[in-house]
Amino acid sequence: MSTASRRPHRPRKRFGQHFLLPTWARRVVHAIAPAPGDVFLEIGPGAGALTLPLAESGAPILAVEIDRDLAADLAAHVPGNVTIVTGDVLETDVLPYLSGLEPQRPAGSASPRPPRRLRVVGNLPYNLSTPILFRLIDLQVRHAVFADATLMLQREVADRLIAKPGTKAYGVLTILLRLHAAVTRVLELPPGAFRPPPKVRSAVVRVEFRRSEVRVSDPHLFEQVVKQIFQQRRKTLANTLKGFVAEPTAVLAGAGIDPRRRPETLDLPELAALVDRIALTRRPSVL
Repeated sequence: MSTASRRPHRPRKRFGQHFLLPTWARRVVHAIAPAPGDVFLEIGPGAGALTLPLAESGAPILAVEIDRDLAADLAAHVPGNVTIVTGDVLETDVLPYLSGLEPQRPAGSASPRPPRRLRVVGNLPYNLSTPILFRLIDLQVRHAVFADATLMLQREVADRLIAKPGTKAYGVLTILLRLHAAVTRVLELPPGAFRPPPKVRSAVVRVEFRRSEVRVSDPHLFEQVVKQIFQQRRKTLANTLKGFVAEPTAVLAGAGIDPRRRPETLDLPELAALVDRIALTRRPSVL
């Protein structure tokens, strides 16, 4: 959510509201770097700390806000290039709204509109950041609509997104997002950047969606396998796959992976190779 409103608003704990202060909001908008052709989906605009300076670029913005009071107050103050939708971004179908938004043609120019680029921005509630990230992944997998997302997160969640294999932060979220995007940390924010100050530090990350670097033959099975083995991340791979495949050691050997390794040590290409071998064991024999 975002910063000070025209009238005081008491932050609601159930929505995880921490309002970004204006000085920091400007720094985040600078990091977003709006450009001609951009159309934005903003998640949780709150009182408009990011919405209003971002709107100065002239870019169309669809802002989805779950808090009805904040949505109504913001709707009364935003310029015409901002559309406010009251709802939960986890349940709201944003694509029909976004499909009706077109980039602005440069003022006084007869040239055509620049190419359309859909971008996501938001200060995500700490208690919902992971579900929202999975929601964005799902939308991208099914529709390939977004160019990037610039998001404020709890620093520990940001650490998970950029974690390397073999580290404690490396896990399911790291892998499933990395399958579809490159993630970089662009800014760190202290608790004092928000009202009320959270008990944790925050970070801004940029998620740049792209074609996967590895080929995954069965995305649904890939997700199943990753979740299965990371539920027991400290066990050997041979043990984590018991009950999932008939002969875990043989499957791992076929993928060129030592069965004594632990799930948290596998990189993306190794995971893709493992899933391909598992898929082979599940195919019916051809007589």
